[in-house]
Amino acid sequence: MAEEDILREIGSISRALDSIANIEFKDLELNRGQYLYLTRVFEHPGIISDRLATLLNIDRTTTARGVRKLERAGLIVKEDDEANKKIKHLFVTDAGKRLAKEIERENVYSNTLVTKGLTKDEQDRLQKYLGIIEKNARENWSFVKNGGKRKY
Repeated sequence: MAEEDILREIGSISRALDSIANIEFKDLELNRGQYLYLTRVFEHPGIISDRLATLLNIDRTTTARGVRKLERAGLIVKEDDEANKKIKHLFVTDAGKRLAKEIERENVYSNTLVTKGLTKDEQDRLQKYLGIIEKNARENWSFVKNGGKRKY
C-alpha cells in the first residue's frame, strides 16, 4: 500500500470518528473538538495551554479559544502557578469531570467497535504502528509550525 493510501485511510477513519463524536456529544453541548480539550485536561490535571496545544497538535491560538469556551461553560478552570503568575494551570471542574468520564465511556465503546475482528495481538501491533505514525506526524507538525520547509 502506498504511503498516501495509508494517510487516506487514517484520515477517513479520523473524519468518521470525529463525525460520530460530534453527533454523540451534541447533547452534551460541546462544539466540534471541544471534547478533545476536555478529556486531555482531565487526563493531565494542571496542564498548561502550550503543553495542551502540543499534545493535540493544534496551534496555541486555537487551543486558547477552545479552553476559553470550556471555561465559560464551567467545565474548566484556570489556576495561577505559585511561582509564576503568568502561567495558568488547567483543571476540570466537577461538571467537567462528569462529562469527561462520559466521553471516555464513549471512547472505549468506539475502540471496541472499530477493532472488531482483530485479535488482541493484532490490536497490540496496530497500537504500536499507530504510535510510530503519530510520533512521526507530531515531529513533522512541530518542524512545519516552527517555520521548517518540507522537501518533497
